[in-house]
Amino acid sequence: MGSLMSRHSDPDSTFDAPRAAVETVIVPRARDLGGFEVRRALPSARRQMVGPFIFLDQMGPAVFAAGRGLDVRPHPHINLATVTYLFEGEILHRDSLGTAQPIRPGEVNWMTAGRGIVHSERTAADVRARGGGISGLQTWVALPAAAEETEPAFAHHGADELPVIKDTDKTVRLIAGALYGQTSPVRTFGGIFYAHADLAAGASLPLDADHEERAVYTVTGAIDVGGQRFEAGRLLVFRPGDRVTLKAADAARFMLLGGATMDGPRYIWWNFVSSRKERIEQASADWEARRFPAVPGDDKEFIPLPERPGVALYP
Repeated sequence: MGSLMSRHSDPDSTFDAPRAAVETVIVPRARDLGGFEVRRALPSARRQMVGPFIFLDQMGPAVFAAGRGLDVRPHPHINLATVTYLFEGEILHRDSLGTAQPIRPGEVNWMTAGRGIVHSERTAADVRARGGGISGLQTWVALPAAAEETEPAFAHHGADELPVIKDTDKTVRLIAGALYGQTSPVRTFGGIFYAHADLAAGASLPLDADHEERAVYTVTGAIDVGGQRFEAGRLLVFRPGDRVTLKAADAARFMLLGGATMDGPRYIWWNFVSSRKERIEQASADWEARRFPAVPGDDKEFIPLPERPGVALYP
């Protein structure tokens, strides 16, 4: 409490902020996936990663009518971890390890793809029947080169397992890593931090320079940094070493993320991330030949491999 007091190949709009501390502001590209909007902030044309974070999608907010819901068919990943976090709604995760785990607001699903995993994300039948809202984020964390081919794994942590730091006008839930003197129980690879912050209008939150690379993604409301106002739907990347204070211009919700600089750039194509181009080529061939394992309970459908213009180092 004392601490609180004191790159996917889609184009996006980016610009440099002139004020101290803020190095780059990324405005995500929005996509409509059939009544469900997704906004992608990472990777961008000018920034592949922030620490190990190589992908950031904001899902929704959206409202599904009764009988409708999310249907992300089984698809593969390699050499990364997916991190799902919700503000509203519920998603049923299934994977090729046999996991069937719903996720609800304030909880975290951390799936380590390692040498290869397949998963689906859908709205469960009972939730679909009544309809309702959905809002959250999915991020991908690139694994260190030495850990890329680790055994696949899945971990779910309930909201009551995650550290929560509260003050009169602010709340921070630590999703992964270490921040404000607290450490999340979520197992990660290397230095990382990821947190969800809610601030009342006028409240301030410091973000010190302990971590090498740092960013804030504004979800709702607006924040002030160095006298400049940033609206919702912005990824602010900060200069290394600068002390930063985030002030809620309006009641604001945002995500804090970053960590140590990655051990080299990554190749990224479709759902695959790797430090080696040939590994993505192999994974693509394996998916096309159906050599990945199936998802128990969801093995009737899959997302086919897109046409490949070639694997490119992005950005």
